[in-house]
Amino acid sequence: MNRLKTKIRDIPDFPKTGIIFKDITPLVKDPAALKLAVHQLIQPFLGSDINVIAGMEARGFIFGSLVAWEMGLPFVPLRKPGKLPYDVQSVSYDLEYGSATLEAHIDAFETGDKVLLVDDLLATGGTAKASCELVEKLGATVEALAFVVELDSLNGRDKLAGYNVHSLLHF
Repeated sequence: MNRLKTKIRDIPDFPKTGIIFKDITPLVKDPAALKLAVHQLIQPFLGSDINVIAGMEARGFIFGSLVAWEMGLPFVPLRKPGKLPYDVQSVSYDLEYGSATLEAHIDAFETGDKVLLVDDLLATGGTAKASCELVEKLGATVEALAFVVELDSLNGRDKLAGYNVHSLLHF
């Protein structure tokens, strides 16, 4: 994991003063590091009942689609409003600096689907919790969540009590 940690770059004061942004672009630029991250993300879930991967816009699409491909499973994008062309279900939630909404097609999941939610970062947990709510609203079950990076001091895991959470790197 130290190899992956060296591929995460700190960007001070982004998106606002006082925030240290964890930039994953050096990791995705390195094919070997990206492959290692994807393989480590899926390890706990190999042989599980998970049958669908979902990823949150936007960086969750990178890791989620690669996880889905590697596991041979379908990928469902959880999008920002106005990006999906079919009928949608949505969930709105609060962020530390505003609010946001996620949407998915109403037929994105089958009743009883067992979903692995994938994103690049777990911070305060707002997006992850809303993603769980959206998946469950559409009749599926969230089996687990997988993140490349977790910012431990922001306690996002607390919002996900009761869910299986797997994070590769802790800061």
